[in-house]
Amino acid sequence: MIVRTLSRADFVARFGGIFEHSPWVAEGAFDRGLTPETDTPEGLHAAMVAIMRAADREKLLALINAHPDLAGKLQAAGRLTADSTREQSSAGLDMLTDAERTRFTELNDAYKARFGFPFIMAVKGRNKAEILAAFEYRLNNDLDQEFKTALAEIEKISLLRLRDLAG
Repeated sequence: MIVRTLSRADFVARFGGIFEHSPWVAEGAFDRGLTPETDTPEGLHAAMVAIMRAADREKLLALINAHPDLAGKLQAAGRLTADSTREQSSAGLDMLTDAERTRFTELNDAYKARFGFPFIMAVKGRNKAEILAAFEYRLNNDLDQEFKTALAEIEKISLLRLRDLAG
């Protein structure tokens, strides 16, 4: 796909959701200028990540907070974005036992109480046991380390989404 031929409105409509509820990333990438490199998922990802990484901590925290809990209330209510729904379903988070749902709720609550933002993990290709183990491990991180980890996971999620979009 030749993304550099898209208008700003079409570009943002197509790529504005790559970073969860944060079209400012796509807007910034477009405004910085699209090149032949941005016609590949990896090149477009690099351009978008550069915009994300240039943001101040407040904007990055808002980006992190735009993500839903894993196996949380939004999923139960059917209110996730289509991308988040596919990603969580691919990891089996839409088919939890009552005990698993309780454990995810406990971990989501503990994580948010400790760090002040939701646990973020690129769950595509992962299973429930791997996700729970990561949850438990990452609860031992300090705030700065976990903030950086959350952003690194957002980068992984966005690349997977761009690759899916490219087919």
